[in-house]
Amino acid sequence: MVTPSPSHPPILRAGSPPADPVFTVLVLHGGKVRSVAPTRSWQLSVLRMWPFTRALRRTFPQAAVYSLQYRLRGWNGADRSPVRDARWALEQIRERHGDIPVVLVGHSMGGRTAAAVADEPSVVGVMALAPWWPEGTETVTLRPGQRLRVAHGTADSWTDPKLSRRATDLAGHRGVDAEWIPMARAGHFMLMRPRRWTRQVLGFVAETVADHTPNAAEEFAAEGFAAEGFAAEGFAAEGFAAEELR
Repeated sequence: MVTPSPSHPPILRAGSPPADPVFTVLVLHGGKVRSVAPTRSWQLSVLRMWPFTRALRRTFPQAAVYSLQYRLRGWNGADRSPVRDARWALEQIRERHGDIPVVLVGHSMGGRTAAAVADEPSVVGVMALAPWWPEGTETVTLRPGQRLRVAHGTADSWTDPKLSRRATDLAGHRGVDAEWIPMARAGHFMLMRPRRWTRQVLGFVAETVADHTPNAAEEFAAEGFAAEGFAAEGFAAEGFAAEELR
C-alpha cells in the first residue's frame, strides 16, 4: 500500500467518469528537477495538461480520465517524488474500477514518471510528450505487449529529443511496440500547432485501448479524433519563459 504524505497530499481529479468505464487514462504533468515546494493547481506545469485532459474526456466518454497533481514540484533525485504519487493514484484507480486497462499520458517530468510506473500490471501504454529522460534508458520498465509513443519537438531546448529517441529505440529492441514522433520545429511547451499534439494523444489512446479491449474498437475509430474545439488559449508563450521546468 502506497501512503501519500499527509502534509501535502497528492490530488487525483476524476471529473465525471462513467459508472463502468471501459478503460482509464492517467494524465501526469511536469515539474522541476529539484523542489520540495508544494504543487499548486495554478502552476503552469499543471495547467499545461488541462487541454489534453479535457480533450480526452470529450473524446472518450466511456473512459475514466484522471489527472494527478503531485505533492511536490520536483523530481528530487533518488527520492523520485512524483513516482510515489503516481503509484498511489494507480492504486486508487484499481480500487475504484478494478483491473481495467490504464493508459498513461505524461509531459516532461510526467513522461519520466509514466515510464517509472509502467511496470504496474494495469498499465497497457505510455504516451510521453517531450519526456525528460536524462539517461536515455528510462524505458527499461516497459514490457513486451505494452505500447509506447513518444512525441518530441525537434527544437526542444529543455529536454533532449535525442535521448528520448534512444530510450524509445531501447524499448523497441526489448519487444515493446514503440514509436518516436518528431514534432518539427516544436519546442518543449507544445505551443506550436497544439492540435497536432492532441491528435497524437487521442490517436494513441484509441489504438492502445482497441488492442487491449476488443469491444472498444467497435465504439470508436482513431480517424475520427480531430479534436475540434481544442485551443491553447491562456497559454501564451511569454508565460513559460522564466521557470526551470522539466
